[in-house]
Amino acid sequence: MDTLGWILAGGLLMSAIALVGGVTTLLKPATLERLLLPLIALAAGTLLGGALFHMIPNGSAALEPLTAAVWVAAGFSTFLALEQFLQWHQTHRTPGDAGQPVTYLILTGDAIHNFVGGLSVASTFLINPSAGIVAWIAAAAHEVPQELGDFGILVHGGFKRRRALLWNFICALTFPIGALLAYLLSRQLEVSGLVLFGSGTFIYIAASDLVPEIKLHKSLGAAAIHFGCFGIGMAITLLIAYAFHV
Repeated sequence: MDTLGWILAGGLLMSAIALVGGVTTLLKPATLERLLLPLIALAAGTLLGGALFHMIPNGSAALEPLTAAVWVAAGFSTFLALEQFLQWHQTHRTPGDAGQPVTYLILTGDAIHNFVGGLSVASTFLINPSAGIVAWIAAAAHEVPQELGDFGILVHGGFKRRRALLWNFICALTFPIGALLAYLLSRQLEVSGLVLFGSGTFIYIAASDLVPEIKLHKSLGAAAIHFGCFGIGMAITLLIAYAFHV
């Protein structure tokens, strides 16, 4: 399979992960709650490891250090601005919108997030296939708990289960669209900046959205489990970096 084939296959497989929300229909709420935070901790570790050990080293190789840092900061800041806008929009909705505004904001934010993820992962793959695979794994690890959570929000907001799965999948299709765009842009532009931009978004998601979910615990045992899952995610990405010298 050529590079374009790998990129499109990875993009479509990532979109399929959006259907994982259907698993919630098979699990008891207590079981899902026990699994969710360890999955979030693992996702935080893989996102940070993917950004720090793979995307930043590969993306910055062809750029000046300060320019590379600007691209990382741009990715981080863009996702901060996106979240602030979505939260502002949610708090400034009109009373007549009270039924489903949060659900549509979730879908909009998810679509944008997946599009940027597709750009970033495909760009990383174009520079270094091994690093691209790690970036994909990190993004996938994040998608599983996110899609589980999004599915619950959509159903709670009034969506039928099948409709929630369908719209989650439609929004996830922006990932292969972003990946294809990165492939097309690579013929005219240097994609290193996109890789670093993506690393900034990975760092933001891990540090701002995921770590706060796992850092407060009712017991020392829960804290140890979550930190262990976080460490496993970081360790796996670091070991892969050493193994493939990426």
